[in-house]
Amino acid sequence: MEIERKFLVRGDDYKRRAHKSYHIKQGYICSGQGRTVRVRIRDEQAFLTIKGPSADGGLSRYEFEKEITLVEAAHLFQLCEPGVIDKTRYLVTSGPHTFEVDEFYGDNEGLVMAEVELSSPDEPYEKPDFIDKEVTGDHRYYNSHLRKNPYKLWKSEA
Repeated sequence: MEIERKFLVRGDDYKRRAHKSYHIKQGYICSGQGRTVRVRIRDEQAFLTIKGPSADGGLSRYEFEKEITLVEAAHLFQLCEPGVIDKTRYLVTSGPHTFEVDEFYGDNEGLVMAEVELSSPDEPYEKPDFIDKEVTGDHRYYNSHLRKNPYKLWKSEA
């Protein structure tokens, strides 16, 4: 079970504070009704991930992930729905937690989001100063939605 909170990010201080970063390219074999099957290449590793629907407004959902080869990922990308998510992920420690900050490219250029994984929905966490508005549960900010309806088309509404 994955429990996470999502936030918009202001400024670029997260880059200076990051202890690690990597490039991510991901596509979706299928997405709908809160369920997704995703293929992801993160630097030189590849993963197949299945996520179930959320029962609590986007805070938690079932997730299954398996590492696959880069060759398998390349083949699976051919099965993906149109639209690819391209981003750099920065890892920033804040207290005992690590915030994953995603800087998007392409049709989602200009969008920067952070998420923090928790062990329970009410677990306390320390927000870094670059954290802005919480968007947990707002489907517009799901990667599977950004693939179909990119940020460049709706950022004036955000």
